[in-house]
Order: sequence, then C-alpha cells, then structure tokens
Amino acid sequence: MTAPSPLTVKIRDFTDADYPALASLQQAVWPKQTVSAEYLQHGDQELREHPRQPHWWRIVAEDDAGQVVGAASAVQWPGMYDPHRYHAELMVMPAAERRGVGRALAEAVWAHLQERGAREILAGTQEDRPRGLAFLAHWGFAEAMRFFDNVLDVATFDPTPFAAAAQLAPGYRAVSLTDLSAELGPDAAWAAYFAGFVQARADVPRTGEASPVLESEFRKRGTHPQFWPEAVLLAVHDTRAHQTGGEVAALTELWLDPADDARLNTGLTGTTRNHRRLGLALALKLKSIEQARARGAAKIWTGNATSNRPMLNINERLGFVKEPAWIEMQWFAPGGEGKE
Repeated sequence: MTAPSPLTVKIRDFTDADYPALASLQQAVWPKQTVSAEYLQHGDQELREHPRQPHWWRIVAEDDAGQVVGAASAVQWPGMYDPHRYHAELMVMPAAERRGVGRALAEAVWAHLQERGAREILAGTQEDRPRGLAFLAHWGFAEAMRFFDNVLDVATFDPTPFAAAAQLAPGYRAVSLTDLSAELGPDAAWAAYFAGFVQARADVPRTGEASPVLESEFRKRGTHPQFWPEAVLLAVHDTRAHQTGGEVAALTELWLDPADDARLNTGLTGTTRNHRRLGLALALKLKSIEQARARGAAKIWTGNATSNRPMLNINERLGFVKEPAWIEMQWFAPGGEGKE
C-alpha cells in the first residue's frame, strides 16, 4: 500500500478561538469521549487559575487551508503535581494520519519540555491503537498503568437481584449533597463532602503520588456546568449526621455529560477506610443507577485502574462492560526514576 503523501503544516500557539476546532478534533480522534468547546475551555481556565500555578501549554497544526488537523499539549496536573512532571497529549485528525503531522507536533512538544527541564512525562493511548503505542515507544515511553472505561446500559439493567444490596448497613443513610445542604447548611455540607472525598480519594491508584486537594478549589466544582449536586450521593453515619460537618463514610458522584444528554459520567466512588467492607459503595452505586434511569439516561460511564480490584468487582457485578484499556506510558530523563 502506498504511504500517504506528507502534509505541509504550520505549528502555532493555541488561541481561545481554536476551542471549537479542538473539540471537533478530539471527537474525531476519540469518538466515545464526548466533549464540547465550552467544556474544554472551562477545564483550561481552571488550570490557569489554580493556586499551584501549573504549567499549561498547547499548540495546533494547521494545513494550507487553515484547518486544524492536529493539536498537542503539555500540562502539569494539580492533582498529581510535581514541578518536573508533565502530562503530554497529541491528537491528529484521522484523515491526516501518517502524513508527518504527529511527528511535527511531537518534536515541538519534546523541544518545549526539554527546554523546561522535564524529568518525567506521562502520555497514553488505548490498547487497540498499536500505531499510537509504537509511536510512544519510539520516543522512549514505557507502560506504567492501565485504566478501563466501563459502560452500563441503564435500560437493560435489572435491579431485582440487588434489592438487599441497595440497603445501607444499619447506622448509615444515603443523602444527596443537595439534601445535606438543606439539613446542615451549604458550608457544613460541603465541608463534610470534602472530608469524605479526600479520605476516599487517598487510595485511588495513580502513576504518581497524589497532591493534597485544596478545599477552595474543590468547592469550585459547585459552579462546574456538568456538576449535578442531586447526584452526589453520600453515605452518612447516623451517629454524627446532625453534628456540624457531619461524617461522610462513602460517596459516589454522577456528572452530566458535556455533549450527550443520554450519557452520565461517574466521578469518584469510594469509602473511607474506617467504614469499608460494609457494602456502602455498592449501595450508593445502585441508588445512582436509579437516578440515571429516572433522568432517562441511556448509559453510565466510569473509569477504573486495572489494579483497583475492589471497584472493578463492583462494576463487573453490576454489569458494566469494559472498553479497550487506556495505557498510561511514562518517560524518565536519563538518570531519573525508573532508569538504571
């Protein structure tokens, strides 16, 4: 088969006017990861305003007609912040693949990160994208972790076998963030939500050490366009339910999708260490599925590291179906961690 002819592109800095093109590009490259221009812009703005002042840099590749045919970025994620660690992303329009666009973007990103003295770079692709995996391997990346997207068909889900599991253990009750705010007041409810979130998040697998969550930043999720407070479900321990701040023992979150009204996305699901092995996470997940059905959602998406066997067990039991694994790849500078 004849290789496609090289494409002449101009690499330039990203501007706010490029968000619609970026959303179209991402949708073309990852059709199951629904996005919108507004969603992408909101996320970037949060990064730019974060107190940790993480590095944020993005470029695009333009063809002779002025069309965006690729984009790349280098970002320091606040949730796993290290001044020498960067997350890189590169996307090329399917019609422009194998025409030198990816290499041009990669060379620009590589030069940028070398100039900044990067000691660790994370990047990834799906396991069913062998060319992408080979591309990363060529640049010296090696596999670090795998993650699954899991999808539940809400319409065909049968809750009957889970009638008992849907009941919380004695001494606990399920309450939404909206209802807890009505009981305790918004400030105390958010403080309880934050405390439970931080404890449940502590054991989530990741490729690097988690950075502490800043409560001021956490509370900004209340203004996020996709935040659904009624679907933030909390398992509250009754013995402290009416004390200031409450005690959140477990939680699960459903977020609205930025581009698909029939889809909901799970945020964090977890249980604090002192309340585990009581079925709290499963009970909350079952209640969230009821909420999704009542809303008329067709699918619930959630993500798990392949090493997070407790949550994978719950999702498998509920009938979530795995998508191809996302493979997180890692590069270390010579002499850095993971290198001899």
